[in-house]
Order: sequence, then C-alpha cells, then structure tokens
Amino acid sequence: MPLENDRIFEGRIPIRTHVFSDRDDIVEMAKKYTEGIAGPGDVICLAESVVAITQGRAILPATVKPGFLARFLSLFPGKDGSLATPPAMQLAINEVGMPRILLGCAAAAVGKLLRKRGWFYLVAGRQLAYIDDVAGTMYPYEKHIILGPKEPQKVVNLIKQATGAEAVIADVNDLHRVDIIGITNPDLEVHVVEALRDNPFGNDDQQTPIVVLKRSKTQD
Repeated sequence: MPLENDRIFEGRIPIRTHVFSDRDDIVEMAKKYTEGIAGPGDVICLAESVVAITQGRAILPATVKPGFLARFLSLFPGKDGSLATPPAMQLAINEVGMPRILLGCAAAAVGKLLRKRGWFYLVAGRQLAYIDDVAGTMYPYEKHIILGPKEPQKVVNLIKQATGAEAVIADVNDLHRVDIIGITNPDLEVHVVEALRDNPFGNDDQQTPIVVLKRSKTQD
C-alpha cells in the first residue's frame, strides 16, 4: 500500500494475525509476525487495544462492582463517552484513584464553562482516554471493557530490542484521530501519525492489529 504524499515511508503492510489473548506475549508476537518483513529503519505499529488485551486488561463488565460514586459520575460523560457506564467509571477509579477522578471532574466542569474540552483527562490522567467501553473493540472482545496498555514505552523498547525495527503503540480510529502512546523514535512521530491517519489497522474484522511502515530507500 503506497503512501503517495509521505517522504519518509514508502508503504504500509497490514499484517493479519490470530486473535490475541492474555496468553500471548506481545513482544514475541510482534517479532513472530514481522520477521522477514520489518528491518532497521522500518516501524512496527501496534493497535493499543491489542497490547492491552495481551496484558490481561480486557474486563467483562459483569465482573466489576461499581460503587455509588461510579454510578453517579457515569451520568455526566456524553452517552458515547468511554466512561459513560458505571463499570467503566469504576475501572477508571481503580486505575488512578478517586481523588484524581474528582479533580478531573472539577476540571471538566470549569472547562465546560470556558468552552474548553479535554480538561478531565488532563487532570485525571491521559491513560483514561484509552479505555474502550463495551462494543468499542472487535470480536471476541466486543462485550469487554478494554483498559489502556500498561507501560507502553517499555513495550515498544522491548520490541525494538527483539526485532531491530522501530516500534509504536497507537490509538487510531476511523475519525482520523491518531494518538501515539509509545514510540521508540520520537523524531518519527509526525510521520507515523500521518501514515496511520486513515486507520490501516481497521476497527472491524480486518484482524490486522500490526502494521509495518516501510522506510523509503531514499531515507536510508
């Protein structure tokens, strides 16, 4: 798949894999599926939800017992928000603690008055923005809440050590929004964002959670 307007990467290779689970080691899987495809200078990109799944961070809502505050606070995000259900809000509380959640809510209230968005995550923790509520992930995890990946920078560093290629963990959606969660070479971030903007991972049944960005030979 060529990238006509990108001077750094000459193409993308979406890689179809088996359905990952918490029995898989994401570093070993990245090495296995990109062997003979990605080399030095190339970038191995992984979807953040798949990294989280291999870390055991796919949670069935029925296993979560929301407290009163989780039930109350979940009323305030928009209905399409990732924390708009009591189980998801309770998991967010478990992740960062109640004080940060309450401070984030206060910041969000002030931001709403000033017509500023994103203040909740700025205060409560950007990692909460990577929580995917039910139906936010493909089968068989469409009934799970997927938390953001743990230690994403450590993960990409280990992948680079194992493969020799650069590595990225990204949160990408079909609205052309790209958030880089972990990257081994920050100088490449702007180019990686543009290369992933149309979501080559796919959010349906493509089952291609790994995408290799091939470095242009003129950049070697």
